[in-house]
Amino acid sequence: MNPAYLVLDDGSVFEGRSWAKSGETYGEAVFATGMTGYQETLTDPSYHKQVVIMTAPHIGNTGMNRQDQESSRIWVSGFVVRDPSPRVSNWRADKSLEDELIENDVVGISGVDTRALTRHLRDRGSMRVGIFSGLSYSREEMITKVRNAPAMKGAYLAQDVSTDQIRRIPLENRKFTVAALDLGIKNATPANMALRGIEVSLLPVDSTYSEVKDGKFDGLFLSNGPGDPATMDGVVSLVRSALDDGLPIFGICFGGQMLAKTLGGEVARAKKSEIGWHDVLATPENAVVGGRWMQWHHDVFSVPVSATTLALTDVGSQAFVSRRSLGTQ
Repeated sequence: MNPAYLVLDDGSVFEGRSWAKSGETYGEAVFATGMTGYQETLTDPSYHKQVVIMTAPHIGNTGMNRQDQESSRIWVSGFVVRDPSPRVSNWRADKSLEDELIENDVVGISGVDTRALTRHLRDRGSMRVGIFSGLSYSREEMITKVRNAPAMKGAYLAQDVSTDQIRRIPLENRKFTVAALDLGIKNATPANMALRGIEVSLLPVDSTYSEVKDGKFDGLFLSNGPGDPATMDGVVSLVRSALDDGLPIFGICFGGQMLAKTLGGEVARAKKSEIGWHDVLATPENAVVGGRWMQWHHDVFSVPVSATTLALTDVGSQAFVSRRSLGTQ
């Protein structure tokens, strides 16, 4: 295998081996702590323009299949693993992880000390990163290229991952109908809503509130997604109209941040990423959520003045309620 290098914009360089597609790629460096579930991570639109580092050392054991996709394609810009599995053991597998990455033009690197890299990012926060595989750039050239790469700040990415037209997912014996504003929604979300009798219609990110109102939906759902919350003025306008109209709203992840922003809260980069198991403290107003929960985000929001905090961690707020709206990370 050829040598490969992972370079952060603070000048740190981690050496590894060429794996998956050779070449160069750039994005925001983030880490994922799941011992499995790499397929769901790769196909989650929230990871668009990000280079994902897997903290579990052995990745690829179960290959790739068509059943566990969270969307129709891989979204990550690059993939970093310590020890990729040389063989696949899963009766549902269609192909190996490496073959799937190559087919999707995803540049990867293996043999990296992912433990040291994860600690570095945990202490310093997410930053721009580049992977250089099978290339002959000098250390200084690689660092310069990474520092010249686009930053996540100011990136409007929802348009890349959202549906381009209203798409209804029919459900027999439905109890409710919900408009889901697609900011990068995962397949699991409408599937789990269907189990609870909720029929979902996916709406493009640039939809107007009149389109929501014309559908006579019982509620509005704001999905997860990638990008900078500061670029989402159109979504804020839609959500404000929904709030004024009294429509029930539920926002998760990026959608929860959009709800907080619309209500007057602030969304900012967290001083440290909150990924993995964290203790969630339920406030006296909340009798539902508490205990240890899996967290997976890099932003925090301040709870709007008009809202009541339902849960929080040592990093920031986790859930709030305001009028007929509920937001959560």
